[in-house]
Amino acid sequence: MNNKSKRSSKKWVGPMFRRFNRFCRKFHLVKWLAVLFLTVMLVMSTYLVFLAKTAHVQNLESSLAKTTEIFDVSNHKAGELYAQKGTYVHLNRVSKNIPKAVLSTEDRDFYHEHGFSIKGIGRAVFLLVKNKLLHRDYISGGGSTLTQQLVKNAYLSQEQTMTRKLKELFLAIQVENVYSKKEILTMYLNNAYFGNGVWGVQDASQKYFGQNAVDLSVPDAAVLAGMLTSPSAYNPIDHPKAAKWRRNVVLQLMVENNQLTQAQANYYKKTPIVVRDTYVRKDGYKYPYYFDAVIDEAISKYGLTESEIMNRGYRIYTNLNQSQQQAMQTTYNNDALFPSNAADGTEVQSASIGVSPTTGGVTAVVGGRGKHVFRGFDRASQIKRQPGSTMKPLAVYTPALEAGYKFDSELVDKKKSYGSNHYTPKNYNNVYQGKVPMYQAVAQSMNAPAVWLLNQIGVNRGYQSVKDFNLPVTKKDKNLALALGGLSGGVSPQQMAGAYTAFANGGKIVKPFYIRKIVDSTGKVIVDNTAKQQGRQIMSASVAKQMTSMMLGVFNNGTGVDAKPYGYSVAGKTGSTEADNTGSSDATKDKWIIGYTPDLVVATWEGFDSTSQAHHLENLSGTGVGPLFRNEMQTMLPYTKNSSFNTKDAQTIVQDENKDNGNLWDTIQKKTDEYSNKFEQKAKDFINDAKSWFKH
Repeated sequence: MNNKSKRSSKKWVGPMFRRFNRFCRKFHLVKWLAVLFLTVMLVMSTYLVFLAKTAHVQNLESSLAKTTEIFDVSNHKAGELYAQKGTYVHLNRVSKNIPKAVLSTEDRDFYHEHGFSIKGIGRAVFLLVKNKLLHRDYISGGGSTLTQQLVKNAYLSQEQTMTRKLKELFLAIQVENVYSKKEILTMYLNNAYFGNGVWGVQDASQKYFGQNAVDLSVPDAAVLAGMLTSPSAYNPIDHPKAAKWRRNVVLQLMVENNQLTQAQANYYKKTPIVVRDTYVRKDGYKYPYYFDAVIDEAISKYGLTESEIMNRGYRIYTNLNQSQQQAMQTTYNNDALFPSNAADGTEVQSASIGVSPTTGGVTAVVGGRGKHVFRGFDRASQIKRQPGSTMKPLAVYTPALEAGYKFDSELVDKKKSYGSNHYTPKNYNNVYQGKVPMYQAVAQSMNAPAVWLLNQIGVNRGYQSVKDFNLPVTKKDKNLALALGGLSGGVSPQQMAGAYTAFANGGKIVKPFYIRKIVDSTGKVIVDNTAKQQGRQIMSASVAKQMTSMMLGVFNNGTGVDAKPYGYSVAGKTGSTEADNTGSSDATKDKWIIGYTPDLVVATWEGFDSTSQAHHLENLSGTGVGPLFRNEMQTMLPYTKNSSFNTKDAQTIVQDENKDNGNLWDTIQKKTDEYSNKFEQKAKDFINDAKSWFKH
């Protein structure tokens, strides 16, 4: 650049700078920027202090030391939940070689800092600026003290952002205010991850060396310390060469930290790593679908996170009946009770749930067949399927009885078309009787009488009834197909079991639930759901009694005969839905059975996850859902109070009434004959007396 250009630039820049300077002085721009910066810092600091104060770090030690436990309805331990949990040991049960190796590698100034390191923060800031310049939205590591690593694992995610680092810093300071260095070191060693699903130094010692943590040698302790930066890359089972190289690095760091002499380190570097795996993984997840549901409810209803539930040492009290749950799981493990797999090997799926009709407590649940996936698809609560004829008691017969019909009222059983779209329901096998009593229509699951009756009482009445049963219906469902379970959406076994509690509970419906109480690791009750659920009266006790009398006939002489458990009276309803576009009139998409006693409601669904021409059930051939349901009830009902119904099968009631009416007529006829004979005798006597009188 020549001198003339330089002079020209100075002439232009100088005035601009002076004008900017005058602007700043006039409007106090620097002061305002300073105020803005300090305000932002104050707000952020206040938020982070609040976060640290409300994190309840005083509970950290107890939550890490204890495993979350599940208790059943009788308050007996049923199992455990854990993710980042190992066998917790105190520092006096840990070899002194382990802390020496860990501190030499991870945080040499541990005993001289208050949860954070100025040098570490400086290094983190430098790396942040570098990554921002390179357009990387993360921190490249560095800066974390042992305490910061502890709170990161216990409270925060693994994301590499400045926000997370700031939270980590303030939480670490709070932890240092509450705990001693010894306590912090103990928590860290028990909460550290060592690869292969192993947490904590005790289980890691068993996994890699077949020893307790208290017996670990210097070189073995160095192996564990070396794994902390990358457990998958440096564990001696999967990567023995890398593990040995990393161990030797740690040994040299111990020399630099005055924990070993150079001669000792050189000696240990020459020793081989001898792996001996004696670790046995604990499996307290005894009832997988039930425990999954407990976790889901704790998250959705009570605002806990999965990590908190699995790792904070809660005591969760549930409605689980272990005997019923074991019986249900055993039933589902018996492949003979299910239809054969499809030609391509696809398994027929199923789900069942047991609910107490008086409390709403879920006593047992199985959400599918085959290999269980942790918090995977739970068909008992998550499927949305058409309920078929199991809807009839809810949408048709209950509101009909409430409207004045009786269990023995005569219904029209004819093939009829309704409405402008000529909706024409058909009975099974297209057989019609002209007229049938209501109880027979229920027991035999007849379609034509159900739709006729819904048309008589009005679709609106049936629609409102279904809503009263807590089922998800929309305005699209306001049509006669509702009688046969035709929904725009669908229902789950859990929803159907909840609906049927009303019949078993004198007309009062209760909502299924799993958790009664949650207690944290310090003994504080954070969820209390122990008060008995009051329920909601949706029908009179008289109507519930009539409905039960009709639904007893389903298992005694109707469509559920093959599902009736031996020696027990069960009421309920069967249902099925047609599989469309399969080319077979016998193809079925869903099969349902819902049965109940005064003590237990069980809803069972069976079908394929995805129905097609190759994947559907057969209505007539193959194994039906009846034997499955019968086996469930047969093995679960012994673990109830065995309460009796307050009514008989409707058909039996009618037969008894007819018998009584017949006996009454016989009595009247007999008495009439007696009085007739007596009158005839009196008449004869009178005539004889008269003859005798005239003779005189």
